[in-house]
Amino acid sequence: MERFDNHRVLVVLPHPDDESFGVSGSLAKYVKNGSRVTYACLTLGQMARNMGSPLFANRITLPEIRKEELAQSCRAIGIQDLRMLGFHDKTIEFEERELLDGAISALIEELGPTVIYTFYPGYAVHPDHDATGAAVVRCVENLPAERRPVVRAMAFSRGCEDIIGPPDVRVDVKDFVKQKVASVQSHKSQFWVPELKKASQKELEDRFGTERFWTLKFD
Repeated sequence: MERFDNHRVLVVLPHPDDESFGVSGSLAKYVKNGSRVTYACLTLGQMARNMGSPLFANRITLPEIRKEELAQSCRAIGIQDLRMLGFHDKTIEFEERELLDGAISALIEELGPTVIYTFYPGYAVHPDHDATGAAVVRCVENLPAERRPVVRAMAFSRGCEDIIGPPDVRVDVKDFVKQKVASVQSHKSQFWVPELKKASQKELEDRFGTERFWTLKFD
């Protein structure tokens, strides 16, 4: 059975809101069980196309809005250690590896995580997602085998399970749906989901009650 206590959790994702649908319930579960969670968000998502519905942001104001939305999401989940690394949205794949990998490796060295959550390279739809996951893999591969944390990855590209197989970790987060929904709703500039306010607890549990991850393997 998956344990959620006594962990040092590092989450490495590129955009504000990446945590909401895929991993927020699991993170709330870690926090509830006393584990330390650090969320390293690479960018502020400043190149996003969505500006709210109805419109309330613009290209100039969006970075600060998304920064506050991310902080609000972390409060909803219970995360106290949020790191904003300052990379530019939609350019992660073009960043100098020494700079990108160095920032991630420095966090791993500082925090000594027992588990890292990120995206599965090649199977996470957005180039920033794939590039972030690939950077995490490089950083962990460079560690001595005995120091490598477990790496759990999110994948959701069409047909991905036909290639990489089914997820080996399924987390029941039904008891943390409230935190998960609050995380989603924090990102008001990106998501307009009024049906969540009308949904029953069962409907929310059916939609959000399970999170899936793939444990990455290293030689």
